[in-house]
Amino acid sequence: MAKTKLLIITHEMSPFLELTKISEITRQLPQAMQEKGFEIRILMPKFGNINERRNRLHEVIRLSGMNIIIDDNDNPLIIKVASIPAARMQVYFLDNEDYFQRKYVFRDKENKFYADNDERTIFFCKGALETVKKLGWSPDVVHCHGWMTALVPAYIKTTYKNDPTFKNSKVVYSVYENCFSEKLNADFHKKAIMNHMTADDTKAFEESDCNSLHIGAITHSDAVVLADEKIDEAVLKFVKDSNKPTLAFNLTENYDSFYSFYEEVASDELVSLA
Repeated sequence: MAKTKLLIITHEMSPFLELTKISEITRQLPQAMQEKGFEIRILMPKFGNINERRNRLHEVIRLSGMNIIIDDNDNPLIIKVASIPAARMQVYFLDNEDYFQRKYVFRDKENKFYADNDERTIFFCKGALETVKKLGWSPDVVHCHGWMTALVPAYIKTTYKNDPTFKNSKVVYSVYENCFSEKLNADFHKKAIMNHMTADDTKAFEESDCNSLHIGAITHSDAVVLADEKIDEAVLKFVKDSNKPTLAFNLTENYDSFYSFYEEVASDELVSLA
C-alpha cells in the first residue's frame, strides 16, 4: 500500500524557531508519523532570526525563482532547505527579503505588531502551495499549524481544488490559543483573494483578528484539531456547529491518536474524536 503523504505547514518549528508550543508539536508530530510509515514534507517561513549557518540551510535553486503576487506586486520567493539528522526529515524554508529578513518575527523591537503581517501571511500561504506544486509531490493530508497558515485551507478548496497536486488532499487545521490581540490590515480579506475565488471565499476573514483567521481556516478545512486548552469560546462554538471531524485537546498529547485521525481523514471515513 502506498505511504500516506503528510504535509505540515507551520510558522515555527523546533529547533529553528521556538515561540510557542507549536514549535514542539511540529517537531515531534511529523517524526512520530514518519516512524509510522508516513511520507513527510514540512514548510515554514525563513524568518530573519533563524541562523542559516548553525542550522545548515542552503538554497534549493530548482525551487527558487518564483514570484508571488500580492496587491499587484511581484514578490520573489527563495526556497531553502535544512535537515534534521536525528529524524531524517527535511524542512523547506520560504524566504523573501522584504517580508522575512528582519531580526524579529511578528513584532518590532518596540513590540509593535508589524503593519504588513497580513501580506506576510498571504505570501507564506500562497508560496507554500506553489512550492509543493514545484516539488511535484501530492499530499494526502495537509496539516496547518498556527494563524499564519489560515489561508491555506481556503486556497486548497478554491484556487487549487482542481490542481492535480491538491485535488485529492484533505486539510486539517490546528487551533491554538490566540497569540495576537491586534488586527491585520483591514483589506486582508480583499488582498487574499486569488484566481477562481470570490469575495465570499474570504468573507470569514473580514474582521482580520485572530478569531476570524481561525474561523476562516476551519470553514475551508476537512477536519479540526483543538490543540490548546484556552481556545476562545466563539471559535469553540464554531467548531462544534461545523460538525467537522475534531481531535480533542486531551487526545493531542498522544501522537497515536493523530495517526488514526489522519488515516480516517485521508480515507474519507471521517469521525469526530472530540
